[in-house]
Amino acid sequence: MTNRLSSSGRSHTEDSIFLKPEEDPVWLDEPTGADRLRDLRATAAKRSVSLGPQAGGPPGGRQAAAAAAERGPQVKAVQKTYGLVLELQRWAAVLVLSQVTGYWLFFVMEGNGPASSVYKVLQVVDFYLGCILPCNPVFGVDSARQLMTEVASTKEHHWVVLGTAGVGGAICVLMVVHMVCKWNSGCGLWPAATVSVENCDRRQSVSRQPSFTLSEWTDAQEDLMDLDPEPQTPVFDLGAEPRGEGDAATLTVTSVGLQERRGSNVSLTLDMCTPGCTEPYGYGAQLSPRDQSAKEYLREGAYPLTPALLHAWALDDQGLQAQFYETPMNFVDPKEYTYPGLVRKNRYKTILPNTHSRVILDSQDEDDFLSTYINANYLKGYGGEERAYIATQGPTVNTVGDFWRMVWQERCPIVVMITNLEEKNEKCAEYWPEDSVTHEGIEITVVTVTQEDDYSMRVFTLKRGEEERSLRQYWYTSWPDQKTPDKAPPLLELVQEVEMAREDAPATSGPVIVHCSAGIGRTGCFIATSILCKQLRTEGVLDILKTTCQLRLDRGGMIQTCEQYQFVHHVLSLYEKQLSRPAEE
Repeated sequence: MTNRLSSSGRSHTEDSIFLKPEEDPVWLDEPTGADRLRDLRATAAKRSVSLGPQAGGPPGGRQAAAAAAERGPQVKAVQKTYGLVLELQRWAAVLVLSQVTGYWLFFVMEGNGPASSVYKVLQVVDFYLGCILPCNPVFGVDSARQLMTEVASTKEHHWVVLGTAGVGGAICVLMVVHMVCKWNSGCGLWPAATVSVENCDRRQSVSRQPSFTLSEWTDAQEDLMDLDPEPQTPVFDLGAEPRGEGDAATLTVTSVGLQERRGSNVSLTLDMCTPGCTEPYGYGAQLSPRDQSAKEYLREGAYPLTPALLHAWALDDQGLQAQFYETPMNFVDPKEYTYPGLVRKNRYKTILPNTHSRVILDSQDEDDFLSTYINANYLKGYGGEERAYIATQGPTVNTVGDFWRMVWQERCPIVVMITNLEEKNEKCAEYWPEDSVTHEGIEITVVTVTQEDDYSMRVFTLKRGEEERSLRQYWYTSWPDQKTPDKAPPLLELVQEVEMAREDAPATSGPVIVHCSAGIGRTGCFIATSILCKQLRTEGVLDILKTTCQLRLDRGGMIQTCEQYQFVHHVLSLYEKQLSRPAEE
């Protein structure tokens, strides 16, 4: 595949308020049935005028137009009658409610209990209905008349009865006036809450929202990440005021085209536009201004941190949020992957590999794109080391074979898994056997299983033909569901354990595979922490922003949320303290 997939120009968190790509915009000013009927009558009337005998119009067309014009008053009368019936029902409900309330208050003031007052009110209503309808009252004629006699003979609170009758009379008068006005002019005593059909004013249409907005996305829905519920995510338009809830003065806006983070999370379907061209990096690609500025930011973004600045910066929540939201996500537009059958190979159809760094599987038929495809990207390591890591999605039932093909092809010595198999929904298929299994001609055999406090480690033997290799899988299970970890040491221990295992691996070994569910959130946290720990040990300083930008150049969305970004800072702050403590002692 020679074309680069252009990145999205919208935030990864707009799913909750944006339409899906395959949906049409929804318009609040969609013509109603009355609108269409009125427009049809107007069109018919115009045609009846224009298609006279001189115009040579067909006789059938003139007759149809005349018939439509004749039916117009009848249809309008039916519509008015139907509207008046609805209005009458509303007024009748108001009248009954006022009378019931008034008589209930009267009986309560007369010393009756609330329940007995309700019973007597029902008798009063029954009496009035017996006077209006040709049927006997339910409670009996004598009982109803006796009650009404008692009401009429009461002197102390008789004003309540008179007030209730006055309110009922007023409602009846207003009802009649309102109905007459409604019939004559189409408008009652007060303007309706909605715009009248008769006038031509239309409400503002609601189509696709602006590309930059404030939205909330949580993992209670089917999260497109591998992770957890997220805080509200402000995304900033160029030169516009941020819409976040924080202090706007503390949030800076970088003048770059943000390919902002998006999220969803029910169907994991993102509404992405397609700015820019589809040429790969470094081949004379003609990017749109937005894409070009985003790529420049990712290539040049840097914020070196000394140990002292690291500790202070890790506690500056507003500063970290502003920095995180300014950094483009570099997601791939899913519309660019139009190969039939490809949907079965992606866990989330909007989390796709950036093409310039994607892993291409060996295949006997190189023209068969599906046989060479896997949702995975090569990532650079510390010092620009090429193909130090592979970030990939959690294998699905349909891609377990592809996963093991990649492990064998790339000679990977280590697999790091940072997700549970299920967290409210399936996050990853159990792609390893309990004992032994064969995938794509590769025999996978479990040798040992070691259980630690926060992860388990399995050693596999991979055999294909006469060649045999060893593979370690670290399954980190202490990342809590719907949140980032509360403690940094377990992740640090895993990073250090993987580094030692990598040093012991054969010199011919390939990259370390890291995956979670989507392969961008927790995966990005682990890989960034591993790279930055090396940088801190080697240089004494580190640049978390630069590392994040480099990871996103190779795979969009790495370190997917602000909470994760803050967590990485806390982990490295703790690691720096661990490094400096022995020196101080």
